[in-house]
Amino acid sequence: LLPLLLPLAPGAWGWARGAPRPPPSSPPLSIMGLMPLTKEVAKGSIGRGVLPAVELAIEQIRNESLLRPYFLDLRLYDTECDNAKGLKAFYDAIKYGPNHLMVFGGVCPSVTSIIAESLQGWNLVQLSFAATTPVLADKKKYPYFFRTVPSDNAVNPAILKLLKHYQWKRVGTLTQDVQRFSEVRNDLTGVLYGEDIEISDTESFSNDPCTSVKKLKGNDVRIILGQFDQNMAAKVFCCAYEENMYGSKYQWIIPGWYEPSWWEQVHTEANSSRCLRKNLLAAMEGYIGVDFEPLSSKQIKTISGKTPQQYEREYNNKRSGVGPSKFHGYAYDGIWVIAKTLQRAMETLHASSRHQRIQDFNYTDHTLGRIILNAMNETNFFGVTGQVVFRNGERMGTIKFTQFQDSREVKVGEYNAVADTLEIINDTIRFQGSEPPKDKTIILEQLRKISLPLYSILSALTILGMIMASAFLFFNIKNRNQKLIKMSSPYMNNLIILGGMLSYASIFLFGLDGSFVSEKTFETLCTVRTWILTVGYTTAFGAMFAKTWRVHAIFKNVKMKKKIIKDQKLLVIVGGMLLIDLCILICWQAVDPLRRTVEKYSMEPDPAGRDISIRPLLEHCENTHMTIWLGIVYAYKGLLMLFGCFLAWETRNVSIPALNDSKYIGMSVYNVGIMCIIGAAVSFLTRDQPNVQFCIVALVIIFCSTITLCLVFVPKLITLRTNPDAATQNRRFQFTQNQKKEDSKTSTSVTSVNQASTSRLEGLQSENHRLRMKITELDKDLEEVTMQLQDTPEKTTYIKQNHYQELNDILNLGNFTESTDGGKAILKNHLDQNPQLQWNTTEPSRTCKDPIEDINSPEHIQRRLSLQLPILHHAYLPSIGGVDASCVSPCVSPTASPRHRHVPPSFRVMVSGL
Repeated sequence: LLPLLLPLAPGAWGWARGAPRPPPSSPPLSIMGLMPLTKEVAKGSIGRGVLPAVELAIEQIRNESLLRPYFLDLRLYDTECDNAKGLKAFYDAIKYGPNHLMVFGGVCPSVTSIIAESLQGWNLVQLSFAATTPVLADKKKYPYFFRTVPSDNAVNPAILKLLKHYQWKRVGTLTQDVQRFSEVRNDLTGVLYGEDIEISDTESFSNDPCTSVKKLKGNDVRIILGQFDQNMAAKVFCCAYEENMYGSKYQWIIPGWYEPSWWEQVHTEANSSRCLRKNLLAAMEGYIGVDFEPLSSKQIKTISGKTPQQYEREYNNKRSGVGPSKFHGYAYDGIWVIAKTLQRAMETLHASSRHQRIQDFNYTDHTLGRIILNAMNETNFFGVTGQVVFRNGERMGTIKFTQFQDSREVKVGEYNAVADTLEIINDTIRFQGSEPPKDKTIILEQLRKISLPLYSILSALTILGMIMASAFLFFNIKNRNQKLIKMSSPYMNNLIILGGMLSYASIFLFGLDGSFVSEKTFETLCTVRTWILTVGYTTAFGAMFAKTWRVHAIFKNVKMKKKIIKDQKLLVIVGGMLLIDLCILICWQAVDPLRRTVEKYSMEPDPAGRDISIRPLLEHCENTHMTIWLGIVYAYKGLLMLFGCFLAWETRNVSIPALNDSKYIGMSVYNVGIMCIIGAAVSFLTRDQPNVQFCIVALVIIFCSTITLCLVFVPKLITLRTNPDAATQNRRFQFTQNQKKEDSKTSTSVTSVNQASTSRLEGLQSENHRLRMKITELDKDLEEVTMQLQDTPEKTTYIKQNHYQELNDILNLGNFTESTDGGKAILKNHLDQNPQLQWNTTEPSRTCKDPIEDINSPEHIQRRLSLQLPILHHAYLPSIGGVDASCVSPCVSPTASPRHRHVPPSFRVMVSGL
């Protein structure tokens, strides 16, 4: 039965390969070797791939007589990665073989874990060179288990070091639903938990990883830690390509123990999932693989006296046709660990007083088993895989980092677990972008500020406007006693200038935002600039509105009475408007003051192409009931503006030289109204663009203020320099009114609108005195003529009968002038041209009897004088404060008959010039 239980004879591998035969007197130290020898694991026999390395180690140990006077005897047993066969081989080796001091091997996780769990009962220490499953790290369950290869969990400290190196503090995990990968993921969670690194999302999958990949993208995971085999890796990267989760914004970190060129083996399956090879390679570009280092890259001598590079050459020569295994270095170092452990145990026994030999070990000897266990824990030497040292049975090895670059894997760094150091090879690691990817979408909150060049340009224009306004103010004050300036209400002009300067000043405040002032100062500016602009607008616009209203009031004077509107009344109007503004502003400030608010907008890509997103922020001056307050202000200002525009439109054709700027004031009101409406609308639409909004508001204020000031003062300046007396040379002022009537389509030209203020009457006193003296002389002449006429009885009756008809006909004449001689000429011409009509209407019999009567006879002349002089006398009375112009005749008695009573003329007459 022994050949059946032990397929390979003890020591056959060493002797068959030409190893030096031990002397007969040297007792062997038997080691149980458990590994799959007849079944391929991971497309290559791990057992057969490591046997050349084991033979090299045994040869060197025997040549150096490390265990003198004993020799190392490794007995191999085939486990075939089957639990039943593995247990059977283990128990048969114990029952039928010699007393084994240690167990070497254990590749398949299931077989190894079952055997390792029973070692404590046999006082056997097991050393594995290929079992990487994290389950075996549980020292409570597997106290006698050691391994020279780092476990799968050993990569987690290396990953932690890499994350810290690139300052990645937010990651996500994508795990295949297999126990091996789940255990690594759970351990990684514990490692990262205490290091201030957030695992923002944990996803797992069984067959289709696309749903999990999509969720990772939805949670804005940029650094993905993957745990899956190479077959699933192809599917994962195909899904990543579909979701655009690759390139400069993403970094994949996956296991690095896949077979070389694994993507070539699985691209056919990737094509079946509608993923082309080029798409797979594009998604894979830049991924980082993490795995243990098969051989140390340091060129220093190991415990065997050879460098790792020399050992690798010997191994390749010795394995001949046997396929390589990446665990061969760990198997080589494992044999040396066993030899050093046994040597240390023998030294411990030799130093003790018990005189016990190591070959006397049996499976019930707890003392010697404990000595071997302690000697194993004290292992520390430099092997071909690096520094060999155990911590709680786990190998503190070297972890390498590889990166997929241009369809090949390149080593970019390594992590030394013993020293806890990470070394990145210079200029080997390459990222898709100009810098390592961010661990999340970096949102850079950027305050939208007003451009400094724009603010400077508009401020310069504003300063020029304020200089111009100051010059006009100086001009207006200096020439306030000039008739030209007096006639245009200099006090109201000063208010226009003051309002314009306040409006100009508000531009400086509107341009100050968070880039110039602090948050508290900005909040104060919200109130200050609102008050300044409101008061400035009301002062300037109110003065223009008042002056326009005065022109309209005079122009629409239906009764044609003498009407004087003084500046004091206009000041009251402006003051009332300011009072309303102050009431609104005070209530606004007391009830719901303006505060600084920050509005966040949707994220935008970085214009510079960096891997960040910009979230624009915009400062506003707002309050809780902003809509209500703005509605009140806009309603009040809007109605006032519309009314002002209406007055300006109504008086657009009026030109009153006495109010020499009435037309320009009307144009200014109309201009301000239209510009404010347009500016407010455009400013509201450009709320999210501070530069555009500030530019529009500033230009509207500058344009309105500048145009208004120029329209009001430039004509005065030109007139005063070229012809200072032009405004006072003409005492009669004409204007035209187009008045529609329902019963007539005719239009009349109404002349002489007198708008004289108290200051202007002083210049007309001399003229008034001269006219009174002349009227007194005419009164004397009139009395003499009247007395002469009364002495002629036959004429008196005739005059009484025809006086009123003649008076009505004469009043129907269209125009009168100031000149008395001109008035007489008009009456004379009228009577000369229509003598027969006048007299025939009264006495037709007389006309028939004497049709060719001489009209220049003394009788006719006497009759004309009897009518002309009283009428002229009546016409001049209003000029000196006598009878109103609406009175028709001083000669009509209250008892006159209806036939001879005055019939109202078709239009009234007002005498102007005073």
